[in-house]
Amino acid sequence: MSKPKPSNEQLINLLPESFKKALPSTAIDKLNAHDGEHWLLPPLVDLCARLREPGQQQHGTLASEGRAARANGFLHVVVPPDTTPILENGSLLKGLRERALEDGGIYLHILGALTEGLRGENPSNIAGLKKGGCIAVSNARRPFANDLVLLRTLEYAATFGMKVFFYPDEPSLSGQGVAHEGYIASYHGLQGIPWIAETVALSTQLLMVEETGIAAHFSQLSCKSSIELMRWAKDKGLPVTCDVAMHQLYLTDDNLEGFNAQAYVLPPLRSNTDQQAIRLGLTDGTIDAICSHHEPLNSTAKKAPFAESTPGISNFDTFMALACQLVHDGVLSTTQLIDKICLNPARIAGISEQYEQIGGAVLVNPNLEWQVTTQTMLSNGKNTPFFNQQMQGRVVETFFV
Repeated sequence: MSKPKPSNEQLINLLPESFKKALPSTAIDKLNAHDGEHWLLPPLVDLCARLREPGQQQHGTLASEGRAARANGFLHVVVPPDTTPILENGSLLKGLRERALEDGGIYLHILGALTEGLRGENPSNIAGLKKGGCIAVSNARRPFANDLVLLRTLEYAATFGMKVFFYPDEPSLSGQGVAHEGYIASYHGLQGIPWIAETVALSTQLLMVEETGIAAHFSQLSCKSSIELMRWAKDKGLPVTCDVAMHQLYLTDDNLEGFNAQAYVLPPLRSNTDQQAIRLGLTDGTIDAICSHHEPLNSTAKKAPFAESTPGISNFDTFMALACQLVHDGVLSTTQLIDKICLNPARIAGISEQYEQIGGAVLVNPNLEWQVTTQTMLSNGKNTPFFNQQMQGRVVETFFV
């Protein structure tokens, strides 16, 4: 059963005070003109997107992906450090943020490399990264040489008060896998990635957080046991938060049928049981935020055989429609949705003060029907398993500086 629809006044009251004070009268006029049929949200904050620049401009650029993000409601975007070159030099980050704002119209928030070259052997220059404006550090999905290196690196990061973003994966278990280990992978002859590859890594990382006291965020959790572990960690009072990628709430390994490379993503799409557990974790507050995990790819990246194609889904353009569907389906209320895609991500990224100072608003028509095509997708990447599907809900206007 769908949850009650908030009034226009309630929607405006959900905006932080500074947002309401700076809200353009045209935004309120347009909201009122649609008599409760539209939503007015704060700007969206994405906790993980790969914009492909620097180093992979054949797939996308700060300009192309920034414009796509902005048009789809994202004003603030967090990027991991595994670009080319790796984001480990604090002195170069200012220019990257300036170009993202000038070329793409978005505020870029950078995760610096936790270890030198992301090799997992020695700590990076965390002091320089903090001085350069990194909001946190991460080793992306790259492994650590051993658990002692992880422990000492976290202790070092803790001395600078830096938050750490984790993407849990135990490479000795995930290996060269390309799909969730189960019937679908076995039937198609694909090497599987067991759910325990994520949960074993998460278990270790949570124990390290408990030992060091460092604040940590766990991104793109994908399986039931990981959600259960996060409940344990939060009940224990550990300084942790977590997010899930939007596509994990709608797709499962069933979508790989027929070697559908458009559904190839890491972490992999899991089982229906895992998806149900993720949705429950979202509803009960175990999962703090939803990220896009936007990974645009050019037209050739998905044309190789499944296991040889490039993983990733272009998600900016479909994000709001899928978010609206969560409300239509009664998974979240509009208020809860705003927490998951706007306010909580800003707090997790440590940018709440900047977020409120910049302000802005997003006008959404949750009932607008449209089809996912190359023409309706603004991102350079047209790689999506939702291609040619009918969607309901879209950003119709942004009120950004």
